[in-house]
Amino acid sequence: MAFIKNKNSLLSEDKACPLCLKARSTAIELLEEALRAADPYEAVRRNINVVGRDVIVGDRRFSVDNVWVLGLGKASINMVLAVEDVLGDVISGGVVAAPKSLKDSVKRLPSRVEVVWSNHPVPDESSVEAGRKLLEYANKAGSNDLVIVLVSGGGSALAEYPADEISIEDFMEVTRLLLRSGATIHEINAVRKHLSRFKGGWLARKAYPAHVASLIISDVVGDNLEVIASGPTAPDPTTFHDAYVVLKRYGLWDKLPVKPREYIEKGLRGEVPETPKPGDPVFNRVYNKIIASNIESLKAMESKAKSMGYNTLILTSLIQGEARVVGRVLASIALESAKTGYPVKPPAVILCGGETTVTVKGKGRGGRNQELALSAAIDLRGIHGVVIASMGTDGIDGVTDVAGGIVDAHSIERGESLGLNPYELLDDNNSYEFFSKLGDYIYTGPTGTNVNDVQVIVVERREEV
Repeated sequence: MAFIKNKNSLLSEDKACPLCLKARSTAIELLEEALRAADPYEAVRRNINVVGRDVIVGDRRFSVDNVWVLGLGKASINMVLAVEDVLGDVISGGVVAAPKSLKDSVKRLPSRVEVVWSNHPVPDESSVEAGRKLLEYANKAGSNDLVIVLVSGGGSALAEYPADEISIEDFMEVTRLLLRSGATIHEINAVRKHLSRFKGGWLARKAYPAHVASLIISDVVGDNLEVIASGPTAPDPTTFHDAYVVLKRYGLWDKLPVKPREYIEKGLRGEVPETPKPGDPVFNRVYNKIIASNIESLKAMESKAKSMGYNTLILTSLIQGEARVVGRVLASIALESAKTGYPVKPPAVILCGGETTVTVKGKGRGGRNQELALSAAIDLRGIHGVVIASMGTDGIDGVTDVAGGIVDAHSIERGESLGLNPYELLDDNNSYEFFSKLGDYIYTGPTGTNVNDVQVIVVERREEV
């Protein structure tokens, strides 16, 4: 299966010298391997089975009366389809919250599980409807039932049930404030969990004393269970005080709508319940398993590269920081490998992943992966046989419809021949202009999964010139 739809164009002979084309081909093949490893349908199929009426999830076996299937997130439709294809009529029912944006592109819908199309990245009434139905199904499960929960990125917005008197309009405003504030996803979710009766372990509590088995695709750097989709089946180590500190730190406390602020104040006084914490008996009946993540995709890429004859190194799955700075760092690592054989002797493949950021100061179009690659290209000029590619595994990079970009020794020269100045483009955050004119963007379309971004450095063995 070809995940990268413009693969042939990226390997056109007019793009680069034969050595760079070889490195490009390797990079593209490895990027596709990353997407293959993160495929939500296959990831679930690898982790679920049925023997008679017993259901096996991960390394756990459950002998139960009924099986209920709940899903939330960008990858949830394909995850549910995998469960249905394995378990069939063992499933008693369920519901899945999926993004409205995917409604017209879904080729097959679940037949035993209801679909609620809801909103992302800001929740709305449809998200509350999804959250209500998910909680209802969890609540109907008996003590000898199994609730399979399928979680992926985007679940925080796609399923919601605000606490007590908080309206969805107020919740939407809090979400908007947080998303614009510069707060990390850990900080954002600490607040959202304390305004919710769905997140932060509340779904698990609603299902108790039923067995809960969650299969999770991580889109969070570090794979923290309590952060992915705001941890609906994970214990929450954060408190109302933590939420308050986040809001004060980013100057949001006085901007909050009245009801959310009053609710947090009640939490600070101990007048409303905290989220379920580590050690709560509820979690004795919960099994959480991450089935796809950035590091798993990197390991799949490494295995593929080794089979192709490359020396390999996984640097990290925890890349963060300004994209253009990370691009220069990765270029320096590539050049060191080409010059001295450190940290890996050519032919080499060096892999990393995570999620960089872009501080937007210009008016151009682009994304963190394209900005990273363009920055790296400046230092690769004239260094034949070295390629760097960066891709968002969800197929979307920033405000563009492409997944990322690929660069080599010839990229800057080709850009300059078209009148492009890479420094000016970086200053204007206009990396898409560079990659669109060169035809060196990576295009996958929506992939239906998300395990953050992946970067691949390919350093071919070459003669010194």
